[in-house]
Amino acid sequence: MQFREIQQDLFAMDEAYTLAHCISADARMGAGIAVQFRQRFGLEVLQEQAKQEPLEIGQCYAVGRTLNLVTKAKFSNKPTYSSFTQAVKSMRDICVEQGIGKLAMPQIGCGLDRLKWDKVSGIIQDTFADTDVEIVVCTI
Repeated sequence: MQFREIQQDLFAMDEAYTLAHCISADARMGAGIAVQFRQRFGLEVLQEQAKQEPLEIGQCYAVGRTLNLVTKAKFSNKPTYSSFTQAVKSMRDICVEQGIGKLAMPQIGCGLDRLKWDKVSGIIQDTFADTDVEIVVCTI
């Protein structure tokens, strides 16, 4: 695994990268960077799915070139480190199964969700340690 942080707009990353972010099980995506993800990548499919049955907390859902980590029940809730870790493990499994070798993400879980980046960064690096996945964290 390669892990690095760069100052770049996430949405300016090369299309070879799959983009990851956190969402809630109700798939509202009405605030923060999730709004841009929904608008840019047509994630309404997740919203439709969530209307039928809530998405599963701790799971990651692949849609197009996005990985959507479900870390909490409702948009207004906050994730736990446990639910976040489960979702990151699910993301790793998807990357391995689907041959995804390049991931880009913001400092996931640390904006509106208020998790601490030093802990989140450690969870991501520990979870992906035995993989060949390149992870780029965009900080702009």
